Amino acid sequence: MQSVTGLAAAAAQSTAQTTAEPDRAYWLRILQKVADPVLRNLAAGTLRKNMPVECVTGNPVDRAKYTHLEAIGRLLAGIAPWLEADLDPGPERDVQQRYRDLARAAIAHGADPNSPDHLNFHEGSQPVVDCGFLAQAILRAPTELWKKLDPAAQRNLVAGFVASRAITPGFNNWLLFSATIEAALAAMGQQWDAMRVDYAIREHQQWYVGDGLYGDGPQFHWDYYNSFVIQPMMTDVLRTIPARTWDRFKADVAARAKRYAAIQERIIAPDGSYPAVGRSIAYRCGAFQVLAQQALLGNMSKSRAALSAVIHRTLDASGTFDSNGWLTVGLCGHQPHLGESYISTGSLYLCSAALLPLGLKPSDPFWTAPPEDWTARRLWRGEDAPADHAL
Repeated sequence: MQSVTGLAAAAAQSTAQTTAEPDRAYWLRILQKVADPVLRNLAAGTLRKNMPVECVTGNPVDRAKYTHLEAIGRLLAGIAPWLEADLDPGPERDVQQRYRDLARAAIAHGADPNSPDHLNFHEGSQPVVDCGFLAQAILRAPTELWKKLDPAAQRNLVAGFVASRAITPGFNNWLLFSATIEAALAAMGQQWDAMRVDYAIREHQQWYVGDGLYGDGPQFHWDYYNSFVIQPMMTDVLRTIPARTWDRFKADVAARAKRYAAIQERIIAPDGSYPAVGRSIAYRCGAFQVLAQQALLGNMSKSRAALSAVIHRTLDASGTFDSNGWLTVGLCGHQPHLGESYISTGSLYLCSAALLPLGLKPSDPFWTAPPEDWTARRLWRGEDAPADHAL
C-alpha cells in the first residue's frame, strides 16, 4: 500500500506538472506528440511501412489488418474539434492549419484504393468499429474533414463507409458504430440507413440501467465503455442527424451524459489516477471522453484541472511512447500485458478523446478561468462539500 507520504508526494508532483506549463500549451504539445507519427506517415503513404504492431496477447498478423484504420479513426475522433475550431490568427492557428492539411492528406491516402496505405473498411468485423470513429471525426469536423476534401477523396471515403455495411455489428455498443457511420453519411449528403440509427438508439434506451449509465448490451459491464463509445456516440448522432422521432430521446441522453461526466470528475484521484477497472484500460485518458465532451459542450467548464491531471498521469509516464514516438500498450507507461487480444498499436490512439476541449477557443472560460481543484483533491484534504446525489 502506498504511504500517506507517498500519496502526498504524488499529489505534489501532479500539481508541479500541471502548473509548470500553461494547460492549453501542454495539451497542444501532447496533441502534436500523439498525432505526428500517424498523420505524417499516412499523409505520406508510409503508415503500413513504419507503424509498429504491438500486440502481446493476440495475433500481430491478424491485428495488422485493422490497426491502421484504428489509428487514424481514433486519433481524428479526438482532435477533430480542434481542427474545426475557428482560431484567431497566431502561432496556434498556424500549427492547426498544418494539421488540417495533414489530416486531409491522410484521409485521402487511406481511402484511396490505389494507395499503399489503403485502409481496410470491410474485411473482418473490426473495421465497423473504426469506420465508426472516423465517421465521428467527420461529425465533429464536417468542414475540415469532409467539405474541404477533394472530390476523389470524398468519393473514396463514402465508398469505404458504405462498404462497412457488410459487417454485422455485435448486439452491444457496436450498434452505435453503425449508427455513427450512417449519421456521417447523412451529414455528407449521401443516402443513409435510418434503420441502423433507429435500432442503435432504441436498444440503448432499453439498456439504460440508471444514474447516468447504460449496459453494454443487455448486461452492465463495469468498465469505461460508456465513455469510450456509448454516450459520446449517442450524443454526436442525436446532435447531427435530421430531426426525427429520436428527438424525444435527446433530453434524457443529454441529462445522463451530464450525470456520467459528474461521476467521472469525482473518480479522478488527487494525483490524477483513477480506478483501473474493466477492459480496454490501455486507451488511457480516453476513458474520460464523456467528461471532455461535456466540457466541449459547455457543461463542465470547471473540469480543466481534472482532465489535465489525467492526461499528465497517463501520457507523461516513461515508456508511454517508443523511441520513434509511437504509443505503446499500457495505462501508466509501457505495461504490455494490459492489452487484450484485440489491442494493438492503432487501438491506443483513442487517448486523443481526452483532448476534445481544445475545440474551445483559447478565450473560452474553460481555458481562461483559474484552474480549480477537482472534487477528490478538495475532499481528501479535508474541505467540506455538498453530498453527491444520483440522477
